[in-house]
Amino acid sequence: MSAPGYELLGWWEAERRDLPWRATRDPWAVLVSELMLQQTQVARVEPRWHRFLERFPTPAACAAAGPGAVVEEWAGLGYNRRAVNLHRCAVAVVDEHGGRFPDDLAALLALPGIGPYTARAVLAFAFERDVAVVDTNVGRILARTAGRRLGARDAQERADSLVPEGEGWAWNQAMLDLGATVCSKRSPACDRCPVAASCAWALAGRPGPDPALGSHAVSRGQSRFEGSFRQGRSRLLDVLRLGSPVPPAAWAAACGWDGRPDGAVDAERAAASLVADGLAVRLADGSLRLP
Repeated sequence: MSAPGYELLGWWEAERRDLPWRATRDPWAVLVSELMLQQTQVARVEPRWHRFLERFPTPAACAAAGPGAVVEEWAGLGYNRRAVNLHRCAVAVVDEHGGRFPDDLAALLALPGIGPYTARAVLAFAFERDVAVVDTNVGRILARTAGRRLGARDAQERADSLVPEGEGWAWNQAMLDLGATVCSKRSPACDRCPVAASCAWALAGRPGPDPALGSHAVSRGQSRFEGSFRQGRSRLLDVLRLGSPVPPAAWAAACGWDGRPDGAVDAERAAASLVADGLAVRLADGSLRLP
């Protein structure tokens, strides 16, 4: 992909997705959208993002509500540790920064639960800095346009070098949309890609293996959820969200493992993992409840 890549920005102006979090520069609202969008489809996130911000409009409101309330509100979004991380981050923003998000990379990375992608997303989308975000969609574009698999440092340096000066917000949104709608994992639409003319992989005739495979940030897919330990653990957490403590004798049934020879043992493992992840607390009588 040639810099500065204004072909991409021109394409995006015509094809951009209308997403509600693109109308705000509030770093809290941006952070909530970014954490919700990790491993979760846009269509599921949109209504939940609005609802979450109505309940927790600021980091202070989230911090004051407690982790249990955030875990409760996260129901149905999956990857529930994101809810705990979001609450921990809100507490740190209040306690260490007076309720205002810092606007430099090092300070954002020091916040609990904030990794390199999320920190850069807040900088780009809330503070409009000229930094590049590299998620699975962007990582795929970077590897294909380079024509080779990229490591973490190479991918980030390449991504940063492509951002046109003063266009960090729009450029990153355009890259995310290009990866989501054109440069897709299984069926890339090179015939309508605005950067195909400078894409090494496309120019070479798209030889196998796809350079995106194994490249930095490109997801490898999740193991099967149906019938898995993760599903049983998620079911137990959903029962905890009903509000009443759940005694050990009810854990296996809550997980959907009642009657299985190893159901009680696996249910204990599920309960212990929820406590370890901060998603539940164990009471004096051994029962679980939300934190």
